[in-house]
Amino acid sequence: MIKQAFRASNIAVQLANKQILQDISFELAAGDILGLVGPSGCGKTTLLNTIAGFINQQRGELEIDQALTISASKPMPPEQRRIGMIFQDYALFPHLTVAANIKFGLSKLSKAEQAQRCSDLLALLKLDDFADRYPHQLSGGQQQRVAIARALAPRPKLLLLDEPFSNIDARLRNELMLELRQLLKSQGITAIFVTHNKDEVFTFADKIAVMHQGKIAQFGVPSEVCQQPNSWQVADFLQLGSWLSVVKQAGVLQSALGVLDFVSVEQLDTLADGSDKQLLIKPQYLVLAPTVKANVAVKHVSVTEQGYHYLVAPIGASVADNESSSPEQLLSFYSADIFQVEQPLSLSVAAHQALIF
Repeated sequence: MIKQAFRASNIAVQLANKQILQDISFELAAGDILGLVGPSGCGKTTLLNTIAGFINQQRGELEIDQALTISASKPMPPEQRRIGMIFQDYALFPHLTVAANIKFGLSKLSKAEQAQRCSDLLALLKLDDFADRYPHQLSGGQQQRVAIARALAPRPKLLLLDEPFSNIDARLRNELMLELRQLLKSQGITAIFVTHNKDEVFTFADKIAVMHQGKIAQFGVPSEVCQQPNSWQVADFLQLGSWLSVVKQAGVLQSALGVLDFVSVEQLDTLADGSDKQLLIKPQYLVLAPTVKANVAVKHVSVTEQGYHYLVAPIGASVADNESSSPEQLLSFYSADIFQVEQPLSLSVAAHQALIF
C-alpha cells in the first residue's frame, strides 16, 4: 500500500477580509509531484504559502507524512513542519558560499554530519567544483541547483517550489525539469510546485490541480484532465483547443460550420432545444472540406514545428464578448498548405468524442 504523504482537507484562507481560498482538499502519495496551475490571482501562491506556514488557514486541516496535523486551532510555525521550499528567485544568501548556503539549515547536526550531508548533495546536484563559489559567480541553472540542494539538506517530508523554472531559458529548463524529477523520484520526495506554464506540468508532474477563483476546479493525472476537463474554465486555461458556439435546434446540433451530426444521442438528450453551448475542438479535428461553402476566414498565421498554424473566425458569427460565459470565438488548426490572412476557407469538424460546455 502506497503511503499518504500529504493531505489538505477543506482549507479556507481569508486575507484582509477577502476570501482567497475555499474548500481546498486533495491528497498526495509518497513521491507524488503535483503541479498547481491557474490564472493569476486564483490562489496558487497563497495555497503554497499556507502549506509552508507563512499564512495561517482559518478552516481545515493539513496533514504531513501522517504525523503532523495543522489546523486553525492547532497552528505550527514553518520551521517545525519539515518542509523545504524553493523560491522563484532562489533566495540564496549572497554573502555565503555554495557550501555554506547548503549547510544553512543543518545547525542541529554536528560539524562532521553537516560536512557529509553537504558533500553528498554537492555530488548529487553536480556542484562539486563550485562549493567555494558565491551565488553571483554562478549561472542561473547553477543557482537553482544550489537552491535545490539547500532545500533538500534537512531531509524535508515535503518540497514546495514557487515557479522554479521561470527564470531559466527554454532549453536548460527542460533539462533541469527532467533532472529534478529524476532526483525527487530517486529520493522518494513528495513535491508541490506552482507554475503558469502548463507544459511544465506535463513534463514534471504526476498530478495536476487547476485552480479557479480560490478553489480547485479539477484535480487528477494530467493526461486524464486533458482528455476530460470538467469545465470550460479548465479546458480554456489549459488551452486544450478552440471553441465553437453550438445550439440545439430540431434535435440536431447547429454551428457556424454546419450540422455536427457526430454528437451522440445521449449527449443531445442532455441539451435543451435552443440552448447555446460551447464545443471544445482540438486542432486535429478541424479539417479542410473543399466541397463545403467557405465558412471561415483566416485571421492569423504562424509557423510551428507541426506546420502552419491558423486562427480562423467563422464568417458571419458573432464573437463572444462575455468572458464569464464563453471565450473568444477563434478556431485553431494546422495545415501544410499556405493561406493568407482574410482568405476564406471551408472547414468541417471531424467526428470525435464531443466535449460540450
